[in-house]
Amino acid sequence: MAKKTKVLVVDDEPKIRMFIRANLEARGYEVHLGQDGAEAVDMAARLMPDVIVLDVNMPRMDGIEACKRIREWSNVPIIILSVREDEKDKVRALNEGADDYVTKPFGIEELLARIRVALRHAGTTTTATTPVFTAGDLEIDLSRRIVKLRGKVIKLTRTEYELLAYLANNHGKVLTHKDLLNNVWGPEYGNEAEYVRVFVNQLRHKIEDDPSNPQYILTEPRVGYRFVKPS
Repeated sequence: MAKKTKVLVVDDEPKIRMFIRANLEARGYEVHLGQDGAEAVDMAARLMPDVIVLDVNMPRMDGIEACKRIREWSNVPIIILSVREDEKDKVRALNEGADDYVTKPFGIEELLARIRVALRHAGTTTTATTPVFTAGDLEIDLSRRIVKLRGKVIKLTRTEYELLAYLANNHGKVLTHKDLLNNVWGPEYGNEAEYVRVFVNQLRHKIEDDPSNPQYILTEPRVGYRFVKPS
């Protein structure tokens, strides 16, 4: 018997929790429910879910703080739910480790699509003709998914790694925001340019000596980004 995909849904509104659970269970998912951020952190540690759906506005601990706590020890895909549509709120969630952001009210098909993308992304292994890619002091072991800077391992989230690997595999090419979204986040994405900006910024702070004057990931104004090998 195939193992069911385990989803942790945390929201302080009972109707939303039940609505999501009913629809996910009808499609074969194993669903666990929580009602606040503190419970989300505890349940994530105990249950080790395959994906977490996490509301922002909750008592005791909000979803962003819970996401931040979970990210200290886990790379499980986290999808944030929020009534806030402001780009700054999305950027804050992504900065704290969220993989995706769904605005309320949402359709169940949209949420299911985002869950499928998150799970596919979590199971993706980047392929390349060269198993170890080097650029200056940066080394990317594409078979073991390990990134080193001057011999020291750099800890990246799953999305950060996928973005870096895709940029590196296409080094020298100008990649548009849409191209990066389609190939790193999935074909359902294309208009969330802020996702790319946030994760490029995070990568620069981890791999660049001077993030404000990058030598690896260059910005192509109003277009996208280009990865270059330092001379």
